[in-house]
Amino acid sequence: MTPEEFRKAGHELIDWIADYREQVPDLPVRAQVKPNEVRDALPKTAPDSPESFETVLSDLQNIVVPGVTQVQHPMHYGWFPSNASLSSVLGDIASSGLGTLGISWESCPALTEVEQVVCDWLRQLTGLSEAWHGSIHDTASTACVTAMILAREKASGLSKNHGGLPASSAPLIIYSTRQAHSSIAKAVQLAGFGNDNLRYIDEDPYTRAMKPEALAAAITEDRSAGNIPAGIVCSVGATGTTAMDPIDAIADIANAEDIWLHVDAAMAGSAMLLPECRHLWHGVEKADSVAWNPHKWMGTILDTALMYVRDVDHLERVMSTNPSYLRSTADGEVVQYRDWGIPLGRRFRALKLWFHLRLDGPDAIRERMRRDLENAQWFKQQIESMEGWEVLAPVDLQTVCIRHTPMDDDGQLLSGDALDKYTLSWVDIINSSGEAFMSPSVLDGRWMVRVSIGVEGTERSHLEKLIELLKHNTQ
Repeated sequence: MTPEEFRKAGHELIDWIADYREQVPDLPVRAQVKPNEVRDALPKTAPDSPESFETVLSDLQNIVVPGVTQVQHPMHYGWFPSNASLSSVLGDIASSGLGTLGISWESCPALTEVEQVVCDWLRQLTGLSEAWHGSIHDTASTACVTAMILAREKASGLSKNHGGLPASSAPLIIYSTRQAHSSIAKAVQLAGFGNDNLRYIDEDPYTRAMKPEALAAAITEDRSAGNIPAGIVCSVGATGTTAMDPIDAIADIANAEDIWLHVDAAMAGSAMLLPECRHLWHGVEKADSVAWNPHKWMGTILDTALMYVRDVDHLERVMSTNPSYLRSTADGEVVQYRDWGIPLGRRFRALKLWFHLRLDGPDAIRERMRRDLENAQWFKQQIESMEGWEVLAPVDLQTVCIRHTPMDDDGQLLSGDALDKYTLSWVDIINSSGEAFMSPSVLDGRWMVRVSIGVEGTERSHLEKLIELLKHNTQ
């Protein structure tokens, strides 16, 4: 494809994207395809000769789009907000169009330095001090793996440089709660600790926040058993219930015990753009690392995660490699992001944030998130006023955990497995209809439904429609 051919096709694609985004509210929320339907609609082998752009665009519209669950739909309340602001889409296009190679500062000085700038912009916008230094990862899951490796190497005296974990004198232990995202357990596995060395600390029965006194007791018990406490993961906005672990008290324990503290604020980190929400991570300045995803509620298109650390020297000692073919005269004067994480090569992801913040502006993002917070409180009040419905967890941000409990044929409240079956049935009816989408999840051993409010296009009228769907499908 020549630049001129690209120009023509690019204009057509931009027009198609703009039309598609305008049509999203009229599409079914959940993909209406059966397993393998998309795959079976595509050729079994690659084409032998070039096809026209019109043919490709037609297949995009007719084969791919029906297989897309519309997370930009205003009736999407599943998982978490996964906004992809069009301003950041432009940044993504610019990143791809430049075709940069991010393996060192020398390979693309602008990539490194724009990333430094936007990470520092967001440090300031979320109220973090100058002690923090950031980089862009693909997701908070990868950032958590990095944090667990940093915890491992701190606790083991840089064991990677000699015998590794097999040479450790005792098991290294990580502490979290069962409310933590599944990526935490995965990171603990991938960093080599092993599932048996992940301790789930008791939670408050209502807020689901980690109990600091239970954490302290678990650390004491492990030290008495000859184990080595290595890391703590605090959740700020845990996935299931948006639980908020008390960072300040936990950080005091971590610092007294010299244990690495990672704060996982994957979704809730966006809320820290709002000064009135920063109490939710009070004490974060005493942590060692923190990660959050602008590609969730804030709305910078996937994949854009931020990880901040205070001890850059430790980060580079753990992650650094220095092959001869990457050395340059700039070494020692510039940041080499290859020494700040797992991958060597990196995309110019910073442009997505750069475009988003410059074209939309932080004030517009804050205004939208405040709308979502107000809508979540309104929705909570509506649920609490409806017979048979309950809100199961605090609504600190934009996620509302709900359950409907009807009477059985004997006039008793439905319970146990029968209640689970009922819950999964009504949410599946709504999800399958394509009119709305919500995520069922288990809380205290029983199914409930999460309503995550925060899509760019979701207004009060859409929540009113959801209320009517809930009433209609649970009568």
